[in-house]
Amino acid sequence: MKALQALVLIACGLAATACDKLPIPDPNRAAAQKEQDAKAIGGACRHSGRALEDCYNLNPKASKAAIFAGWREMNDYMTQNKIDVVLPTVPPSSTRKVKSPKPDETVDEHAKPAAEEPSTAHDAHGSRNPALTAG
Repeated sequence: MKALQALVLIACGLAATACDKLPIPDPNRAAAQKEQDAKAIGGACRHSGRALEDCYNLNPKASKAAIFAGWREMNDYMTQNKIDVVLPTVPPSSTRKVKSPKPDETVDEHAKPAAEEPSTAHDAHGSRNPALTAG
């Protein structure tokens, strides 16, 4: 009888050690993963020369604190090792689509065109941001 109880206890102990392998969601693990993802996003933004505010705007669901932590870590690493910005070679997937006028609308050819938006390739001081320019 005692041998049977010992075997049952050992079997329960072994089963309990594999609980992390069960498909039960762990909120702590999910939160840690989201924070690591946001830090990776911040690091990638810094490595590509993207401004921190742009990184926030492009990733609204990610934690701003974690993005900043990743951005700062990558900035320190790049500064310490004298690493230059690596410009992205793949065009962004979210391109703006221009609406074409509907067939029933007429376009006034004599109307003045709207003022063009200032180029986003330049910052407030007029210097070029290499991450936002093609060359």
